[in-house]
Amino acid sequence: MSNTFGHIFTLTTFGESHGEAIGGVVDGMPPGIDIDVSFIQAELNRRRPGQSQLTTGRSETDEVELLSGVFENKSTGTPIAFIVRNNNQRTEDYEAIRHLLRPSHADFTYLYKYGTRDYRGGGRASARTTISRCVGGALAKLALRQTGITIQAYTSQIGDIGLEGDYTQYDLSMTEQNDVRCPDAEKAKQMEELIMKMKKEGDSIGGIATCVIKGCPAGLGEPETDKLHAALAHAMMSINAAKGFEYGEGFNACRLRGSEQNDVFVNKNGRIGTLTNHSGGIQGGISNGEDIYFRVAFKAVPTIMTAQPTLDTTGQPATLEAHGRHDSCVVPRAIPIVEAMAAMTVFDFYLLSKIVK
Repeated sequence: MSNTFGHIFTLTTFGESHGEAIGGVVDGMPPGIDIDVSFIQAELNRRRPGQSQLTTGRSETDEVELLSGVFENKSTGTPIAFIVRNNNQRTEDYEAIRHLLRPSHADFTYLYKYGTRDYRGGGRASARTTISRCVGGALAKLALRQTGITIQAYTSQIGDIGLEGDYTQYDLSMTEQNDVRCPDAEKAKQMEELIMKMKKEGDSIGGIATCVIKGCPAGLGEPETDKLHAALAHAMMSINAAKGFEYGEGFNACRLRGSEQNDVFVNKNGRIGTLTNHSGGIQGGISNGEDIYFRVAFKAVPTIMTAQPTLDTTGQPATLEAHGRHDSCVVPRAIPIVEAMAAMTVFDFYLLSKIVK
């Protein structure tokens, strides 16, 4: 049930944090798309653990194996199955919490819903399952290359350290020049220092990822329940640790008058466009041809290296003392996941627009 994402371009995922592998099947990929495996691997490398001192120490190569749907480096139009094997599990790190309910984790809800749970690293609830999303997103990005649509996410805030300006004031090509993935070098340094401080204190911190979609044509999105911004919100809020979504002016729009908020139409080199973009590239749930931009808030990682009171699975009081390898902030590694979910959403709606027409 709920393990498949998308309408036409779909991704069905499987796997757990400490199982044999993470994987999935992408269906709806048009035939004849150039499949660059090195690009897919590079996207996985941006997400993988152990890439810097800011991330968990779990050491995984996360090498992707394409099992079907590709012939002579092109998509065939048939399902693309893939697998990424888990090679560095340390299940013993979780033995002490086998019967404990970790605060703000999915332990209680999974146990209540299914009557059982995989306590090893969170099982299916682990952020390691986002490997499949990155592969699906990479395939969507390869398909989007022929449409001129580009997607770029970056870290815009960690804790109370944030960028003052919007995305138009930064060179987003600088995002990958630092471990925290922030296009402002000075702010990036401050963010990294804060994350390292949390790590030394055995604590964690949250933040915000901003994403910009450029080149999206007008007309993507459906009336009522399948509005484009609703689909993006659904995609982003399905990511582990995501707690909030806003696009365009977002919550700031409540402070603006209609005269300040309205995007006036103007002629842009022969096409109808808008003078401003408070709407975030979407009006009435349908893309209007302007840049689409949105923000996703991520909570602090719930696993912290300090003792916490809790209950065991029988309801008896207990003390949780976490062990193992964990991120102190998920945002830097969430950047490629945000891009992946945006890519799959936009390409899915792009294909849908072709069918509807």
